[in-house]
Amino acid sequence: MPIKKKPIITIGIIGINVLVFVGLSFFGMTEDASYMLKHGAMFVPLAFGNHEYYRLITSIFLHFGFPHLMNNMVMLFFLGSILEEEIGSFKYFLLYFLSGVAGNILSAMMDLKIGNFVVSAGASGAIFGIIGALLIIIAKNHGHLKTLSGRGMVFMVVCSLYHGFTGTGVDNMAHIGGLVAGILLAFILYRNSNGKRSTKVWN
Repeated sequence: MPIKKKPIITIGIIGINVLVFVGLSFFGMTEDASYMLKHGAMFVPLAFGNHEYYRLITSIFLHFGFPHLMNNMVMLFFLGSILEEEIGSFKYFLLYFLSGVAGNILSAMMDLKIGNFVVSAGASGAIFGIIGALLIIIAKNHGHLKTLSGRGMVFMVVCSLYHGFTGTGVDNMAHIGGLVAGILLAFILYRNSNGKRSTKVWN
């Protein structure tokens, strides 16, 4: 993966997630929903009923167990590093942050609609925002960006969503919300090298 500039923001976000996980692991079980709820996990009745809106943000930096953390951080490093170099650190951080919040909001709306409230946490909504942004950027760059291809990215999205909808314990609405937010933000934040919007499609 040829990266010319060190992905400072990506590395920083990973560092924060790891430090939070290690800190929480010293004092309790990160797989315990009640424990995570006390430390900022997302839960609609508290976030909106008690006006604890900070949970929309803090939950992005929490993970249920080491495998959950590792899977998200590996994806974040490889995909986030490419996106950060392509759009710049500030825009990248903005996209990551807003995608994570958007994922939590859509998830909350679905919980309110069906009346099924669960404790949720994880960076996957923000990571899906990165994926969504990369889909648009790849489309604007003739179907390829470094080692990524449009077809490969679409395949990744389809497989990830399929796994989420056929499995258990996955916040699919957070993924979709993050994905859509990333797509929309890429249209706003990204311009290709000639500064024009491209109409090229994947080859």
